[in-house]
Amino acid sequence: MRTADFDFSLPAELIAQFPPSSRSSSRLLHLDSASGQLADCQFTDLPGYLRRGDVMVFNDTRVIKARLYGRKASGGQVELLIERVTGDHEALAFIRASHAPRPGSALSVADTVTVTVLAREQDLYRLRFDGSASVLEVLEQYGTLPLPPYIERAADGADDARYQTVYARHPGAVAAPTAGLHFDQAMLAQLDAMGVIRTHVTLHVGAGTFQPVRVDDLAEHTMHSERYTIPQATVDAIAQAKAQGGRIVAVGTTSLRALEAAAQSGTLIAGAGETSIFITPGYRFKVVERLLTNFHLPKSTLLMLVSAFAGLDNIRHAYAHAVTERYRFFSYGDAMLIERKYHEI
Repeated sequence: MRTADFDFSLPAELIAQFPPSSRSSSRLLHLDSASGQLADCQFTDLPGYLRRGDVMVFNDTRVIKARLYGRKASGGQVELLIERVTGDHEALAFIRASHAPRPGSALSVADTVTVTVLAREQDLYRLRFDGSASVLEVLEQYGTLPLPPYIERAADGADDARYQTVYARHPGAVAAPTAGLHFDQAMLAQLDAMGVIRTHVTLHVGAGTFQPVRVDDLAEHTMHSERYTIPQATVDAIAQAKAQGGRIVAVGTTSLRALEAAAQSGTLIAGAGETSIFITPGYRFKVVERLLTNFHLPKSTLLMLVSAFAGLDNIRHAYAHAVTERYRFFSYGDAMLIERKYHEI
C-alpha cells in the first residue's frame, strides 16, 4: 500500500488545542466495522457498549517532562527532547540547535546541569547527564511537558495534570497514551461496579510516534522502537475472559501494540520487551477485539493501524463523518470505539 492511501483533508480548526472542560465530556464515535454503521455518542455512553466479563487493557505509562532548554559551550541555544531514558544518567534525545553538536561536546541545562554528547545514532543523540542527579530528577526539576507538535502553544500548569491519565504509574513516556485521557475516577468506578475487568500494560510512548512516514511505499518504512511490559496478571485475565466469552478492549493504540507485539508467537506472553511492530491493512490480530482510540493524523502509522483494525474504507467513511460533524481531532480531541472487522484478512 502507499502512504497516500491514508491521506485526508482536515480543517485546522478541528485540531484540539486544549483539553475539554472535563475528562469525560468528550464525544465518542462508535464504528461497527462489520456493517460500517456509525453512531454519534458521548464518552459517558461508553459503559453501554461494555458488559460484565469484558477486559479493558490500559497503558499505565506516565509522561515525563521530557523537553529541556540549554546552551552549548559557544553560547548557542539548544533544545533537547528526551526520546528514551536508558539509564540513571543516560538518555537518547532529539536535539534542536543551529549547528549539530559533536560527540564529546558539553551542553549546559538551566545553567546548572552538564550534559555530555556521547554519540549520534541517526536522528538521535546519546547523552550522559553528569552530576549526582538522575535523568528523571533533572527532568522533573528543569523539564517541561512535551506537548505534541500540532498543539501550537506552550505547555502550562493545567497540562501537567490533563496530559496525563489518572491511572499513570510508571514514568518513561514522552507522549501521552491519549485514549486514556478521557477516563476520570468516576468512569473507572462505574466500570468496576459493572464487572468490567481493568488490567494494565506499560508501553513508554516515544517521540517517534509523531515522526512522519517519509516513504511512499509502506514496505520501506521503519518504525521507531518502544519498550513495553505485559504483567502475568493481564495475560491471565485475558485468557480467562476469552474462555468465558468476554471481549478484549484495548484502550489506545499503545495498549494494542504492546499486546499484539507480545503475541507474535500466537500466544500472549508476559514479560518485558521492545517492539517496532508496524500494523497495516492485512495484519491478523491475535488478541484485541475492540479498540478505543482518538482520531489520528493523516498519513500516520496510527491511522494505518486503525485502518487495519476496522478496514480502510470504514475508516475513510468514519473520518469523513467526523470532519463533517466537527469532532475534535488528535491528543486532546474526541474518541472512537471500533469493533474489529473480523472477516478481513
